[in-house]
This record gives sequence, structure tokens and C-alpha cells, in this order.
Amino acid sequence: MNEITQSPQPSDSPKPTRRRVLMGAVLATLAAGTIAGMGARAFAHGGWGGGWHRGGFMGAHLDPAALDERLDRMLKHFYVEIDATEAQKQQLAPIVKAAAGDLLPLAGQMRDTRRQALELLSQPSVDRSALEALRAEKLRLLEQGSRRLTAVLADVADVLTPEQRRAVAERAERWRGRRG
Repeated sequence: MNEITQSPQPSDSPKPTRRRVLMGAVLATLAAGTIAGMGARAFAHGGWGGGWHRGGFMGAHLDPAALDERLDRMLKHFYVEIDATEAQKQQLAPIVKAAAGDLLPLAGQMRDTRRQALELLSQPSVDRSALEALRAEKLRLLEQGSRRLTAVLADVADVLTPEQRRAVAERAERWRGRRG
């Protein structure tokens, strides 16, 4: 049997330019930051327990004084869903409350983005450097929120058993299926 071997040919596709790689990284960062920002805002507004009611995710601003009450209510539901032990309850509450306290100010700062952008774009001349500064500041805030949200998720996961984490993941998947 004759085997024909071919030497590798140089690829016809051009190598990605530095600009394309940088643009891809920027787009990926924006996408990840947007998702993290939405998660931070949902969490800071009582998202997992407050939902759409009583000023939840898209509603009125959450009063920091009401934060502990909303978190306690959310955690009670969470404890039932995962069948949390007393030891887990004692560990989870401080983790979640500290993160919410950290994320709430970020959500407030992010809320002003649309107004600031529209204000800049409605001027007689567009100040590109001001738009860029606004974008850079919001990316910084999104990155900060994303890091904090990731840390709290990992901290909570450390407290849960593998079975509890699996149950939370299954519930999240069912919720996602209902909501699209």
C-alpha cells in the first residue's frame, strides 16, 4: 500500500493582528463585565430572594438599611432549598452579607452610566476623551464587581457539600429554562 505524505503547507489564513487580538480581548472583557455587573446588581437588589417584587432586580433602589432584612429572607429560602446545617448557616450569612455590602455601592455607581453617557452624547460636540474615561471607569467598576461576585460564589461553594452544589446548579438550570 502506497502512502502519500504531504508536507505541511503554510496556512492560507493570515495570523491575527495585534489589533484583532486586542479587539477580541476588549469585547470579551465587555461581555464578561456586563454579565458580572448584571449579577452584582441583581444580588445587591435582593435578586435571588427578592426577584421582581418589592423593588427587586429592575425596581427601585434598595435602601441599605433594608439590606440585612432582605438578605435574611433570601438566606432562609436558600437554607431550606439546600437543607443547610446550623454550621453552614453560621458560615454562609457573614459571607453573603459582606459581599452584598461591598456590591451595593458598586451597583449605585453603575446605575448612573446611562445618564452620564446620554449627557455626553447630547452636547453640541462629542467629547471622545470623556466618553473613553466613562467607559474605562465603568469597566473598572465591572471588573471590581466581577471579582467580588466570583469570590463570594467560591466562598459559598466551599461551605456547601458537593450534593448541595449540584442541587443549586440544577435549580439554577430549571430557573433559567423558565426564564429563557
